[in-house]
Amino acid sequence: MNKWSPRFLAIAVAAAIAAPAQAEIAIDVINGSEVSLEGLIQADGNWFHNDVQDLNAATPAGNDGKDSEFEMRRAEVVLKGKGGSFDWTLGYDAKANKYLDANIKWKLGTDYLMFGQYKQPNSLEELSSTRHNDFISKAMATNLFGVARRTGIAYGNDTPNWGYQISAFGRELTRNLAQGAGYGGRFYWAPMNQTGSIFHLGVSALDYDTDFDTQRWRVRPDADFATVRLVDTGNITNTDRIRTIGAEAMWIGGPFKVQSEYLTSRVNRTKATSAGDFTGNSWYVYGLWNLTGETWGYKSGVATTPLPEDPAAGMWQLGLRYDATDLNDVPVRGGEEKNLTLGVNWYWRSNFKFMVNYVKVSSSRYSSTLRREVDDDPSILEARAQFYW
Repeated sequence: MNKWSPRFLAIAVAAAIAAPAQAEIAIDVINGSEVSLEGLIQADGNWFHNDVQDLNAATPAGNDGKDSEFEMRRAEVVLKGKGGSFDWTLGYDAKANKYLDANIKWKLGTDYLMFGQYKQPNSLEELSSTRHNDFISKAMATNLFGVARRTGIAYGNDTPNWGYQISAFGRELTRNLAQGAGYGGRFYWAPMNQTGSIFHLGVSALDYDTDFDTQRWRVRPDADFATVRLVDTGNITNTDRIRTIGAEAMWIGGPFKVQSEYLTSRVNRTKATSAGDFTGNSWYVYGLWNLTGETWGYKSGVATTPLPEDPAAGMWQLGLRYDATDLNDVPVRGGEEKNLTLGVNWYWRSNFKFMVNYVKVSSSRYSSTLRREVDDDPSILEARAQFYW
């Protein structure tokens, strides 16, 4: 892994302190479109307390093999234009060398038509803003079955209390990344939507081609720098299509938020094999408490995170998450994993966020070598420093 540069981070922090606190930088108005620039810089640290496997193994990832890892996680720059009948977005992550949202949205009242690359309509956590993730690593369900950005065309509608999106998509815009053409949709309903009192329900479904007729489900143990996956199906061959169905719920009451999702994914195999289809599932539930009293907003079927009421003191959050994954479906024995994550977040002023997470992992997977189930129960300490505008 490429190491982040302390000098680069120092320059970024100095620029942030010198600049006025704001969420975006206004550039110009061109043909009625208000053009602005947004950015996100994240630096993470992971400390691994291993049990059976070495979560930061030196091979094949090329890590140093130590029980800690420090790296730049994201370095995103996003150019946006808003105004009139069209909004447009062009984003790039210099750390991952890939395009982010790159699309044009044609607004037709509350309806819209969108072309380009955008997040596909599944997974509430994936659709939420990365800069306001409630935990450092997204839940296993999201990382396993959430389809993120793909190029395509979408039609949707967003009102204060309900909305939907249907989408047809292909590959990811950046070469050699996600592929597999498909289609899907999401519908959400918020029967309660008032300041400090929100109740949200949603369902989603995606159906798409597998990549090169092979599918592999595996996920890191809620630690983005881990090089080892404790649950892993291995390559499932002679596959045809993947169908993922999701259900989501969220409740906000003043300074409290409870959010949960369930995702199940079925891999259909071709007639060329006698092996049966494979189904895996994953879910999470978490609670978040704004200790300083702020509440959340709600837009387009996702929660929006507020600025601190007292910028100098900042906004403090305490969170607890439980997530579980089951990748066993005979004859495939990918394993089971259950994680408990405790998190503390501090939003300071308008441009900074600091996070600390402790993850306790409980996993079990069949070993063909030992011919028995092997338990592996490590723990991980994580930290993140974030600057955004």
